[in-house]
Amino acid sequence: MGFGITELLIILLIVALLFGTKKLRNMGGDLGSALKSFRSAVKEPSNKDETVEVSEKSSQGQVIEGKVESQTDDPTKR
Repeated sequence: MGFGITELLIILLIVALLFGTKKLRNMGGDLGSALKSFRSAVKEPSNKDETVEVSEKSSQGQVIEGKVESQTDDPTKR
């Protein structure tokens, strides 16, 4: 059982009375601009070069020479 045209019109009328047409128009515009910016962000990642640099730096680890010590405070485990 789906909604018929009369049910959808009644729901639309109630929503328009509750929120007002100006507020509904603003919400629709905001939703449209959010979808547009989301699509453009998904289509073209702007920080692609930064991601490559970070992954290259993380693969080149830093070697520190020295003595390994336990970090526990218990003197019996040293």
